[in-house]
Amino acid sequence: MPRNIDIGLLRTFIAVSETGGMTSGSRILNLTQAAVSQQIKRLEELFEAELFDRSQRQLTPAGERLMGNAHRIIAMNDEIWGLMTSPDFEGEVRLGVPHDIVGPFMPPILRSFSYTWPRVRVTLVCETTPRLLGLLKDGKIDLTLTTEAEPGDMHEFLLTDPLVWVGARDGNAHTRDPLPISLGNETCAFRAAALKALTKAGRNWSLICQVSDMGPLAATLEADLAIAPFLAQTVPDNVIVLDKALGLPPLPSYHINLRLPPASVSEIAAELADHIRKGFLARYTQAA
Repeated sequence: MPRNIDIGLLRTFIAVSETGGMTSGSRILNLTQAAVSQQIKRLEELFEAELFDRSQRQLTPAGERLMGNAHRIIAMNDEIWGLMTSPDFEGEVRLGVPHDIVGPFMPPILRSFSYTWPRVRVTLVCETTPRLLGLLKDGKIDLTLTTEAEPGDMHEFLLTDPLVWVGARDGNAHTRDPLPISLGNETCAFRAAALKALTKAGRNWSLICQVSDMGPLAATLEADLAIAPFLAQTVPDNVIVLDKALGLPPLPSYHINLRLPPASVSEIAAELADHIRKGFLARYTQAA
């Protein structure tokens, strides 16, 4: 006999899977850990199958099968609900995000927003922070994330993360003199901080790559042609954080802020901003 699946249980399942545990899942759902655990138990009883391997903190084969279908069911549910009950949000919202944080931070947040508001098209504009702030001032984007030396106010601040030196696995670029470094272009938020730290430490340096594009910059690191500064939570998997014991100069922390135009903000942009704030609060940890 066909049985009905509780959409709320599927949302809990996805939150636990995507955030890596019951505790982090409970934060994004605004539920207690006990409530989340109970909902996962109900879902497993419904399907008569374990969905999580508790010892390995990962999905079982049954959980993997459910994941893709769960996203599809929730998306259809949310689309129908939006059509029938939600404010008539549709159209385009233009979101600015710096190149280096769009991949590490934004996919789950944008996916969640897309499921919630399927008739809203999010257009991403990836640039350096100064250029994004200029586009925001000129009205060419509706809101933007930034990486800045100072935190925004309580409504703008999202995350603090230290800058770290990054290089190739088993590489030796950090031992060379002059020190080969890769940086973004002249408008890169981290460029001045990195050069100031090297100058203060009396290190000679040479620029190997200076483009605000993660592709070629990351390639110089993986090839052991250079080292570069990254936010700690954005370091690519194919390179490593260089140990402080190697004698590289310390770098400051930077702050991810969310900036809105000083004048009027559209309802869609305000909704996306709220979604981003909640997403960062639930998913990403502050630097110690």
